[in-house]
Amino acid sequence: MAQGPPPPFDPHRPPVIEGFTPTSYRFNADHFESKFVRKFRENPFVPIGCLGTAGILTYGLICFMRNNPQKSQKMMRARVLAQGFTVASLLLGILVTNIKSSK
Repeated sequence: MAQGPPPPFDPHRPPVIEGFTPTSYRFNADHFESKFVRKFRENPFVPIGCLGTAGILTYGLICFMRNNPQKSQKMMRARVLAQGFTVASLLLGILVTNIKSSK
């Protein structure tokens, strides 16, 4: 089944996506909050690791800006460890979820 060339691009008329209307997808704060709480209870180490990584990165950048290279270097190494902890927590959470769902 051969199709013809695509229609010409009209910047004043947005493309139509079947099944999608601007009112069909809205941000629901209650849904986001309940989903975040549920995911946090399932695996609390991932958001804790993300916050720790962001905190260490911020402090390392502050040390860098204050011209303290030794402390900045230590913080960047700590950031790598915190990122590794976060990724390991994420993978462990996925593994546990798969084991629970297969039972």
